[in-house]
Amino acid sequence: MLTVYLFPISYAFLSFPVAALLFTLPFLLVQYRRHGYVHKYRALLLYLFLLYMLNAVFLILLPLPPSVHNAPPAASSYAQWIPFHFVLDVLKETGVDWERPSTYLRLLKERAVLQVVFNVLLTVPFGMFLRYYFRTGWLPCLLLTLGLSLFFEATQVTGIYGIYDYPYRLFDVDDAMTNTAGGMLGFVVAEWLSKRLPRIDKLDERVDLETKRVSYTRRGLAFLIDWCVLNPLVAALAVLRVPLPYAIAVAAYFIVLPYFANGQTLGKWFVRIRLRGTGSRVRLRELLVRYGLLYGVVGGVNALMVGLGARGAGSSIAILPLLLAVFAVNAAFAVHLVMCLFNRKRQLFYERRSGTGHVITPKARKAGRPGVD
Repeated sequence: MLTVYLFPISYAFLSFPVAALLFTLPFLLVQYRRHGYVHKYRALLLYLFLLYMLNAVFLILLPLPPSVHNAPPAASSYAQWIPFHFVLDVLKETGVDWERPSTYLRLLKERAVLQVVFNVLLTVPFGMFLRYYFRTGWLPCLLLTLGLSLFFEATQVTGIYGIYDYPYRLFDVDDAMTNTAGGMLGFVVAEWLSKRLPRIDKLDERVDLETKRVSYTRRGLAFLIDWCVLNPLVAALAVLRVPLPYAIAVAAYFIVLPYFANGQTLGKWFVRIRLRGTGSRVRLRELLVRYGLLYGVVGGVNALMVGLGARGAGSSIAILPLLLAVFAVNAAFAVHLVMCLFNRKRQLFYERRSGTGHVITPKARKAGRPGVD
């Protein structure tokens, strides 16, 4: 019977890299915003939780019927509402001779017994994560585990919410009971385990954000957010036939806004970083040099190329020198960026020329609670 569980578990592990990739972006954004940095231990736990949830979902759903037009189940009812009905199943199916204790080990091979054990073990990690990582009490753990179990049961009995014509598994109140018991067992185990593992709420106590280096990953996320905001603005200015829409948008967003917002754009604010110059605040001249080199030279030739293409000038032979210039600028910048990625002491050319860099911003303190983040 255990081979039935190996099939969905193998699919969960195979799909984990894709799920982890999709999970990484929101994970980084939340960690940077909430904690100011990414702690490796916290990251490990959250990715383990993701792997566990994949296994739990796949164990519940797989194997699927071969067609969405499946046959109705051979049962008089789609739900079993009698609590502890599994006891009758065990008594009916077991080959144990209760007068001979030597036969009791056969229970470990009984389908009905293994089903109960599986339902309990399925949610033990869920209760452990709730108690240890999310710091919940016993009542939220009870309700959340019950809710997760009911979600699983509803997914099965509705044929994955109408995708299949008929349910391919039935609702069983015993499953909900044993799943909830598993969650509470995990809660108890985690209470013992938490005394032997680092406390999640103490991970940031000795971390000095002022000494932490701002990674290129973090800066890349800020860049991504900034251009998700800026691209529609450039497009709107172009539709309105405003002259030099790229230059105006870049100047307003990357020079004017950071000058008045103490070195922050929306993307930098979201990941809790800001520009710093040679003084306590970034100066206008430093912003002009920094973003003039980055978006005036490197970004400018690319924007010019896009603008000419939009006007239908891309087929002209006169565009060939510009194409070569764009390729040369992009290739040189790519090589320079890679060299900086692999050498932390090396600065990007526009940072070195402008005397600017990034620092992590502290978390805003709550009013009325001085000294508490």
